[in-house]
Amino acid sequence: MRTWVNGELLTDPDAPAVAARDHGVTVGDGVFEVVKVVDGRVFALEPHLERMTRSARGLGLQDPDHDEVRRAIAAVLEGEPLTLGRVRITWTGGLAPLGSDRGDGPSSLVVVAGPMDPWPDTAAVVTVPWPRNERGALAGLKTTSYGENVRALALARSHGASEAIFGNLQGNLCEGTGTNVFYVVDGELRTPSLASGCLAGITRKLVLDWYGATEFDEPIEVLTERAREAFLASTTRDVQGIHRWNDRELGAPGPVTTEVRKVWHEREAELLA
Repeated sequence: MRTWVNGELLTDPDAPAVAARDHGVTVGDGVFEVVKVVDGRVFALEPHLERMTRSARGLGLQDPDHDEVRRAIAAVLEGEPLTLGRVRITWTGGLAPLGSDRGDGPSSLVVVAGPMDPWPDTAAVVTVPWPRNERGALAGLKTTSYGENVRALALARSHGASEAIFGNLQGNLCEGTGTNVFYVVDGELRTPSLASGCLAGITRKLVLDWYGATEFDEPIEVLTERAREAFLASTTRDVQGIHRWNDRELGAPGPVTTEVRKVWHEREAELLA
C-alpha cells in the first residue's frame, strides 16, 4: 500500500503525513472519491474527478487539480500489482484554525492505493431510523463528514447486515451509507431520484445509461412491502443483489438483477484505463 500526500510519495501508509490542524482532520472539511482498480487499471476515473470537483465547489473548497490527481494515482499504483483494488482520493480544506473557520492556505491532497476483496454476490441490508436531510448543505455531496454513515453501518453490522439504508425527511427511500439502491416493482426497475438527497453515484449513472431504470421517489416501505427484488450499486460492489431487507427475504439475485449484472460485466472494460 502506497500513499501520496501533497506531492510526496510515502511507502509507509501509516506514517504521520497530514498536519494535526488540517481542516479535514479537525472538522471533516473535505471531499473524496474511491476509484476501483482492475488488473492495474483504474475504472471510470474521469467521472469520479468531475464529481469530486462538483463536491469541492458545493463545499466551497478550491477545485482539485485533476492532472496532479492523475500523477498521484500513477505514483501509488506503480509497482503495486493490484488484480482488484481501490484508490482513495481525499481533498481537504488544508491548514486552518481549530474551529469551523477555514484558513487561507492551499488544500491538501491525499491519495492511497490498496487491495480489496470482492464482495459476495448478495447482501443483507437494514433500514436505519435516522433520515438523510435532502435539503441540507451537504446533500448530494461526497464529503468526508461520514459520522452518520459510521453510526448507521455499525447498527447494520449488529443485525448481521453489510449495508444500512436511509430514508429522507419525507420518508422516501434515499440511499445506503456508500451505495445507491435499485428495486423492482410491477416489473419496473426503479431508483430514487437525485431530489431524494442521494449521491449521484457513478455506478448508478452507468446502470441508468447501460440498462435503464425509472427515477422514482416513494416511501421506503415499498422495499419491505412491494419490491420483488432489489440491488445495491457502488464503485466497490458494482451490482450486488439484496437477499434480505430487515426481516424480509428477497430472491437474490433476481432476474432483473442478473440481467443488469450481465450488462455490467459486458461493458465494464469500456471505462478501464
